[in-house]
Amino acid sequence: MKILAIGDVVGQESVAYLSERLRRFKRENGIDVTVINGENSAKNNGIDPLSAQALLDAGADVITTGNHVYRINAVYDMLDACDLVIRPANYPKSCPGKGFAVVDLGHIRVLVINVLGVVTLEPLDCPFDTVDRILKDMEGEYDVSVLDVHAEATSEKAAIARYFDGRINAVFGTHTHVQTADARILPKGTGFITDLGMCGPTNSILGVKSEIIIDRLRSHMPKRFEYAVGEIEATGAIFTVENGKTTAVTAVRF
Repeated sequence: MKILAIGDVVGQESVAYLSERLRRFKRENGIDVTVINGENSAKNNGIDPLSAQALLDAGADVITTGNHVYRINAVYDMLDACDLVIRPANYPKSCPGKGFAVVDLGHIRVLVINVLGVVTLEPLDCPFDTVDRILKDMEGEYDVSVLDVHAEATSEKAAIARYFDGRINAVFGTHTHVQTADARILPKGTGFITDLGMCGPTNSILGVKSEIIIDRLRSHMPKRFEYAVGEIEATGAIFTVENGKTTAVTAVRF
């Protein structure tokens, strides 16, 4: 089977881009399961019911999120009601939503877990312990496993991937919006890439209008972010799993 993971979707134009092109890309590449990080997919950052449903309609099987998941209150009920839109599992249990999902294809069950890194981000529960607990609780309930580590520090993403090497089929990072060039299979068989990148405007800085970011960095004054417009591209990775073993990881851009 092939699992497609796509990095942070930035804004409504990127959602529309995936709505037009994702299913064709999946057909052409024989994709069985698609995981998309949608935490920046709403009009004003965050995720809302409209952007989440649009990504599901576009072909996402599971939508993961990150530190902006609770920015828009309107998504709270959807997080509780829809098993396919998940939030980082290391938020407190009292928070809306769930930190993992199982995609049942009939012949194979795919467990998708989402955690938030704690280096320079929110001081949540330990992501290592959180994933360990989910794997133990879900033992026997899945055949293939996937982990989205939404984190700032590349070292934290790599540490989590190597800690779970051989126990999770595919580990990928999100959050930085820049695709890394290290797609590989780790020594014990886990497929890994430090960051998938994003689905967003190419003429931008991380999806935001370049002049805004430049002005902020030069002036050190707060600026209101506005998403850039123009040509869109999506980046991510395809993980190939055969007989329960990850056999290939390929970075993709379309």
